[in-house]
Formats: sequence, C-alpha cells, structure tokens
Amino acid sequence: MAEPSQRQRAPTPPEGLDAEDPLAGRFAGAESAAGVAPSGRTGRYRDIVVIGASAGGVQALDQLVERLPPELPASVFVVLHLAAGGRSVLPSILARIGSLPAAVPHEHQLPERGHIYVAPPDRHLLLVGQEVRLTAGPRENGHRPAIDPLFRSAARTYGPRVIAVVLSGTLDDGAAGSHMVRERGGVVLVQHPDDALYADMPRNTLEIAGANAVLPASKIAEKLCELLKEPLPDSSEDVERADEQEANEIMNGQLVVNGAPTELACPDCGGALWEREEGELVRFGCRVGHVYSPESLVAEHGKALEQALWAALRGLEERADLYRRMAHRAQLSGRDSVERRFDKRSESAERHATAIRDAIAKLTASGDLAEEAP
Repeated sequence: MAEPSQRQRAPTPPEGLDAEDPLAGRFAGAESAAGVAPSGRTGRYRDIVVIGASAGGVQALDQLVERLPPELPASVFVVLHLAAGGRSVLPSILARIGSLPAAVPHEHQLPERGHIYVAPPDRHLLLVGQEVRLTAGPRENGHRPAIDPLFRSAARTYGPRVIAVVLSGTLDDGAAGSHMVRERGGVVLVQHPDDALYADMPRNTLEIAGANAVLPASKIAEKLCELLKEPLPDSSEDVERADEQEANEIMNGQLVVNGAPTELACPDCGGALWEREEGELVRFGCRVGHVYSPESLVAEHGKALEQALWAALRGLEERADLYRRMAHRAQLSGRDSVERRFDKRSESAERHATAIRDAIAKLTASGDLAEEAP
C-alpha cells in the first residue's frame, strides 16, 4: 500500500510527550499542548487564528484562505454571520479554494493544526479549555454565531497565542473581542477598509481596538505566516485555563448584567438592559445574556421600530377596511347617519395609515431603519 500523504499522517509528538496523548504535537512547529517546544525550536509560538467576517466576507475569506500553506502550524477558526436555518456551504468553499481541510467542528472536538473550523448556523463557536464548544447561547450583537464570543473565548483560553483577523462586514461585531485579544497579548489584523466591500467592521475594530497591521485581504495570509514563525517573547503572559465557573460564563454569555441599569429594553427578549463600561468599550446586556455594542443596539432597535410601524400600518388599514364594510351595511339598511359616521372613521384611519407609511419611507431613506446586509 502506498505511503500516506503528509496531510494524512498523524503529527509526531515532541520528544518527552506521550504518544497516546490526543493533544500531543497538535501544533507541529509551534507550542505543543503540554507546553513543550518541539525538537529544534525553543519558546512558545502563536498557533490559534480566529477570523470574523460578515457582509462581503466570503470574498475576503477566499483571498485569505487560498494563500495559506498546507503545512500551516496553527488551527484556524472562522465565524461568518449566517441565517439560522439551513446548512453552511462555507466549509466546502474554503476547502475547494485552499490547501487546508475545512469543516464544521463537533462539540468537545480537539482542534488540529492545519485545519479550518467553521461555525455552524445558529451556534456560537467557542474555545473553552482546549476543546471546541458549540452553544446555542444568547445572541450577541444580534447574531448567532457572533464574532465577539469566539474572539473573547480564544483570548481567555490561549492569551498571546491568538491572532484575530477582522474582515469585511457591517456594524461592529468583532471589535470588542479584538480589544480583549490585544489586552491578553494577542495580535489583531484588520482588512483595510478601502479593500473591504463593507468597511464598517474593519473601521470600528480600528477605532475601538486598534490593530497590529491593516492589510488588503490578499496580504493577510503572508502576514499570518510571518507571525506564526515568530517565537513569543519570554515576558508574554501564561495561557489562562478557564475553570468550570468561568467556562459556564463563557458558554452562557453572562457578562454584562453587573453593569448600570438602564431604561432600555432588550430587542430580543424585552428584558431590561444593563450598561457596562470597560475602558473605552461600552456594552449593553440583559439578564438572559443578550449582548449588544451601541451600534448593534441601535440597529436592532431600528428593526424593532420598523416592525412596530408596519404592524401599526397593518392595523390601521384593517381598521379602515372594517369601517368601510360597516358603512356599506348601513347603506344597505338605509341608515344614512350611521353610514356617514363609519365613512368618516374609515377616512380618518386611512389618513393615519398614510402618515405612518410616509414615516416608514422617510426613516428608511435616512438610514434610521437600515438593517445589516446579509
């Protein structure tokens, strides 16, 4: 039988590690799971790459992934904002365009080097302990999967070993997570806003978190490879291992309730929102764990307002129709005064409906009811 290809071979564990250990030598050419440097290399290396994308992000991902080498000494985790239903075809797209295998991970999976793991629809993708976790926890910034939970869990679990990449998208999901990545000693790369189809996410990340490099999508893979080759400085923080309580907090999204109470309602569940400031970051969260940045909260309230206006319009038009039917019945029975009364009420309801329709048109034209592009 022919010898298996390099991609198919299981990585050889570094000297001194147990070959039976499923974590041994996961990241050949970088730091092993047991914290022992592989033969020929000393120190620790970055080996966790987390990528966030939204509108226009598939094109940027294509340009990035097709330039990644098959021997990449890191695990890559991708969150693309997706609708809740259906199945994601992103793994097959990325596997076809690049040299790395791509798939949706399963719960409690141990990540492997040279693999791409894509968040499934309607599940947050998290890194807790040394496992991949998938959770149907509360939405963040109106999304599940969301980018901030992945970035935040990676920063808390792997610290300076993390490289976060923010690609094209609207609003600002990923900005708060990038801020934590940099706080924990990791690196943040941002697609240049002029290169992105939708520049909001890169621009907001730069404003809130800053970046170690701002590049076109076609140059990010080259920068990633440079960073993966660099040993981490001796002064870098030790990796934080989440205990059970902290893991539950990561999984359940209980991050913001201890802030200052507001009079705002959560767009998802209607519960009260708390406001929490973390330096320059401001986030809003409800008791069950829905979390919003200010921009995301404005966008979600805009959606709720539009829904309320359309509901009011529908109610007024139904009311006008009901009055017309009642006026017609009064006409057939010869009750002229009743007919005139219902005709006036029908005209009044139609005027109010027209006013609401005009308000929706004006608010939409001004962008106040704009929804995020898919």
